[in-house]
Amino acid sequence: MSKPAGAPKVEPKAPPPGPPDPPPPDGAVLPAFLVALQAALPGAVAQVSYWVGDWTLIVAPDRLLEVGRWLRDASDAQFDFCSDVTACDWPARAERFDLVYSLYSTRHCHRVRMKARAADGEAVPSVAGLWPAAGWLEREVFDMFGVRFAGHPDLRRILMPDDWQGHPQRKDFPLEGPGELLMANPHEWLRLRQAADDEDVE
Repeated sequence: MSKPAGAPKVEPKAPPPGPPDPPPPDGAVLPAFLVALQAALPGAVAQVSYWVGDWTLIVAPDRLLEVGRWLRDASDAQFDFCSDVTACDWPARAERFDLVYSLYSTRHCHRVRMKARAADGEAVPSVAGLWPAAGWLEREVFDMFGVRFAGHPDLRRILMPDDWQGHPQRKDFPLEGPGELLMANPHEWLRLRQAADDEDVE
């Protein structure tokens, strides 16, 4: 359908550079464990954010293990349970990925998010040595986003087949299918896929 004559040209919007990570509102009181963390590890927390009742600590990847270990072991914190590790993709940003760790203390019944930012191709330290359950979650992030975790004991795909092309939750992943080979030559992709299936049957 053609546009009517004289219709204003609509310029495409630029992709957002990343989440706002709002600071705590005026009058917000930092939890005791955050005050203790900042005193124990000066400069380790680059930013504290607060949104809809949840606190987020933004840390550099090279201090991720240091902060994570303190949050797990300190008496005021005792975040003994890593309930989730996920990522967000912001292609317009140099540090393209937000790695988000959801932590919970079964002793104190409080929670916090720890976030690190990483560029495409930058390896992030694995926290599986701190919270073993995170090993499975980091594999999912690797599978879906292609983020590599240094020191992970078994970093491989967990949802997609081993021969899958690309990482489906990246924002530049083609909606038509798994990677450039399918888009450029779908018949060749199907031939190779069928050959792999035939080998499995044999």
